[in-house]
Parts: sequence; C-alpha cells; structure tokens
Amino acid sequence: MIIKTCLFGDLDPYILYSVLRLRSAVFVVEQNCVYLDFDGRDTERGTRHVYAGEAGEIAGYLRVLEEPDGTLRIGRVVVDPAWRGKGVADGLMEAALATGPGRTFVLNAQTGAVKLYLRHGFTVCGPEFLEDDIPHVPMISNAPNVDSLTIAPSF
Repeated sequence: MIIKTCLFGDLDPYILYSVLRLRSAVFVVEQNCVYLDFDGRDTERGTRHVYAGEAGEIAGYLRVLEEPDGTLRIGRVVVDPAWRGKGVADGLMEAALATGPGRTFVLNAQTGAVKLYLRHGFTVCGPEFLEDDIPHVPMISNAPNVDSLTIAPSF
C-alpha cells in the first residue's frame, strides 16, 4: 500500500478522477446523502490531499484544510468498501497528522468512526450533531487546553 500527500495542482488527473468517484460512491450513494461534494475547498492553497492505493487503485482518501484560526481540519475521510478493515484509514490518519507536526487538528467524526480517531489522539470536544442526517461529533487533537476551545461543525 502506497500513501501519498500532495497539493491539488500536483494531483494526477487519473488519481483526481478516482478520488472524486470514490467520494461520490461512498458519501452520496452508499450513505444516501445528496449534497454538493465540490465545496471549493479542494483547490484552496495549502490543502493537502492524502490518498492510499495499490496497483493503480485508490483504496482511501482524506484532505487536510487550514482553517482561518490556524487549526488543520481533516475531512472527506473515505475508504473503498473493498479495503475496509485493512488499516487504510489508520495509514491515512498517520499521513494526515504528519502534515502538521505540533499543530492542532480538528474534524467532525461520524459517531460510528469515533474509535478510529481516538486511536490517533483525538478527543470529543462537543455535543453530537446531525450532518446530512448522519450523527457526528466534533473532535480535536494536540490541543494544549481542550477545555478552553469551542469547535463548531464545518458545513
């Protein structure tokens, strides 16, 4: 399994197509959520795209965004159903956290995936909320004083 991190302009068109296809297959079709995946943030300067694959197949993907307050937001975490349970999400998370050593990371976790993020040093930092009718919780990692931070969901 190869894991790569790059900026949007460095994404090979085939890789980009495969990532967008995977995001649509899982977030729109599998999870039955009709929403606009193209939110304009993929192309922001500094956004890191982290993807895993093997033999030309994309197994998983996530992106790391820089928020105005300086935190790094992990989002669009997705693993192809054929690759689930094989450590792909853990590898993606390790690569994502390596993009900002010593920085504070935030994310909105589907409640069914909280254990994944707990393994990587995240803690729940707010109440459960619905995003596209799916329960989520805000989580934070590497914050010096988690109690003093209020992390709002990003929509």
